[in-house]
Amino acid sequence: MKENSISRVGFVSLGCPKATVDSEHILSRLRAEGYLISGSYQDADLVVVNTCGFIDSAVEESLDAIGEALAENGKVIVTGCLGAKGDTVKLAHPAVLAVTGPHAADEVMEAVHRHLPKPHDPFADLVPPQGIRLTPKHFAYVKISEGCNHRCTFCIIPSLRGDLVSRPVGDVMQEAQSLVNAGVRELLVISQDTSAYGVDVKYRTGFWGGKPLKSRMTELAAAMGDLRTPDGERAWVRLHYVYPYPHVDEVIPLMAQGSILPYLDIPFQHANQRILKLMKRPASSENVLARIRQWREVCPDLTLRSTFIVGFPGETEAEFAELLNFLEEAQLDRVGAFAYSPVEGAVANALAGHVPPELQQERLERLMLLQQGISEQRLKRKIGTTIRVLVDEVDEEGAVARSSADAPEIDGVVFIDNGSQLKAGDFVDVKITDSDLHDLWAEAVR
Repeated sequence: MKENSISRVGFVSLGCPKATVDSEHILSRLRAEGYLISGSYQDADLVVVNTCGFIDSAVEESLDAIGEALAENGKVIVTGCLGAKGDTVKLAHPAVLAVTGPHAADEVMEAVHRHLPKPHDPFADLVPPQGIRLTPKHFAYVKISEGCNHRCTFCIIPSLRGDLVSRPVGDVMQEAQSLVNAGVRELLVISQDTSAYGVDVKYRTGFWGGKPLKSRMTELAAAMGDLRTPDGERAWVRLHYVYPYPHVDEVIPLMAQGSILPYLDIPFQHANQRILKLMKRPASSENVLARIRQWREVCPDLTLRSTFIVGFPGETEAEFAELLNFLEEAQLDRVGAFAYSPVEGAVANALAGHVPPELQQERLERLMLLQQGISEQRLKRKIGTTIRVLVDEVDEEGAVARSSADAPEIDGVVFIDNGSQLKAGDFVDVKITDSDLHDLWAEAVR
């Protein structure tokens, strides 16, 4: 036991924002029970590693992190998606104290209690109302549901995290309100499938602020859009992981009127109908293009982010060319892409016609080169305009901020040349002076 006989827990958090939220919940419970959180292996009495197990590289990173924690500390509890993949962890690292799957805070706490006795008489005020967060103070992820009802052939998320389970709408809103009250300026709404929120409970009506509120994405987004920071600013609300159901059209007017950010993160994955069917994804690129045009008519400032898989089993050169043509037509603002790789347990592994890795890489490079040109041209149009940004970092050279078009860590940034007097978390109006492939440069408007 370390100094003052207070038990200390080290924590390593890997993976996506949804895993980050799981980590935050576990950390909040640890602090609520009186444990201290250690910043080093040496000062910790044991270490919890929250893992990712989605793709092979993530599995490798997670196993390496577990190995490092064992070598440096010796007492390790493993949780997260890799823990749901059978005996993978135990076979690689038999010395770990316990292994749980994702969203398993109860099981993690039980394991901690077994190997590190709970501190005596913890006080509720050890934890702030917004809980323990791993993000900067001015933005936070809010997970509205767990699991997924889809069965995309390249994905094993349902086998790791189960079917869709939506959180009660009142609980979501209470968390969002607590975060905003604590100074959070941007709420990033996440789940496996945000637009499916409430499907599992048949859009049950809950209550918030003494009024009925339906458990549905549109109504939830509208309610979140009404939240105000202590200084009266409207909190930013950003929607991630939105599956393109028809009712997604309903949130576009909320974006146009400024209630929530004009930003949609929709993983289209491909454009060719046959490939989409093999993936078990919606299979009509023509309809998607028509909807994109409609969305932009309603909300001209809309930013669209998407991800695509290149080299899916059976993808022909003509089908890949169709994807490139789709990108030319859609003119998406932000695009991420990766070459298909087999994931243990995924149905797509059994499909015929796996594309050779060198051809996958060549196609990936062609796609990203095309998208770089699209991104460069779309950003160029912003030069000379004035936009509102949220400051992330400040140093003597200026500030780094993000606009409504920029989600943290995955999109571009706005460099403010005269922003050295600003503070992280400030909203500020800036005039765009320059751009490149992904980022903007600006000056704060005094």
